[in-house]
Amino acid sequence: MPKMKRHKGLAKRVKVSATGKVMHKKINAGHLMSGKNGKRRRRLRQAGQEYSVTAAKTRRALLA
Repeated sequence: MPKMKRHKGLAKRVKVSATGKVMHKKINAGHLMSGKNGKRRRRLRQAGQEYSVTAAKTRRALLA
């Protein structure tokens, strides 16, 4: 049976941290920043984390 290929689209959007957490870029952080306050813009710079355990497991399997 052939090896599973890495999901290239997902690999460009998320990364798995050293402890196994699935990290992603926050939404609403692409453009149009002038309407957002500074606190919100600072929060958007930080990486988001996948909190659903089942979804994180599925995404890790697609990236392996």
